[in-house]
Amino acid sequence: MAAPASKTIHNLNGKWQMNKSLSGDFGAVLSLQGIGFLVRKAISAGTITLHVSQIQAPPSEPSEDPIEGSAKTENVTHINIDQTMTGGIKGTTERRCVDNRRREHSDWLFGHVVGRTLFYKGPGAAVALAKDFPDAFLAEGWPEDGEDLLVSYVKNLDKAGGWEATQVWGFQTAKDGTRRYVRNIVVTKGEGSSQQRVTVQLIYDFLGELDDAKADDGDLTY
Repeated sequence: MAAPASKTIHNLNGKWQMNKSLSGDFGAVLSLQGIGFLVRKAISAGTITLHVSQIQAPPSEPSEDPIEGSAKTENVTHINIDQTMTGGIKGTTERRCVDNRRREHSDWLFGHVVGRTLFYKGPGAAVALAKDFPDAFLAEGWPEDGEDLLVSYVKNLDKAGGWEATQVWGFQTAKDGTRRYVRNIVVTKGEGSSQQRVTVQLIYDFLGELDDAKADDGDLTY
């Protein structure tokens, strides 16, 4: 179902299910991230649901020094996502502290990564995003006078990995004419003429509010 007007990038609380008919094929993204064929096949065949809790709390400790312009000690947004999958695939967690500070994280699917997350706010959010992130796919579909956006950048630190992923989250009007929660994702590996690049847009149905709105602020990652 379409996202209600009350849902914004500052209020993602609730249950969201990936809409396969509206989303792109993310098999190539998983492949570039080093996910094996059988796991990719199971993920693609299954149903992915996000259980999102969004709260304001003091920032967790960064794993690296803060970068210029990042938040210091005031309360910041924490986005905690438990991602469940059907088909016998173990779920994953997304624990983001939206203060533009680098933090490390490891999980069974994506390995050892370091990442940071930040908001782009105001009527010029899409324009500012396009200037800071020149890959045109990331800015695709966001109205210039639209809602605030969220950017998440992750770099894999594993020796056999080496990929980088940038996501932009927000709300767009999908091709079926409804307002949807959307993620534009670009994954790259390598540099220069040998660089590999894949993209995907993921679009979600809003299933309703969480049955239990408890928020776990532990294990915050990026």
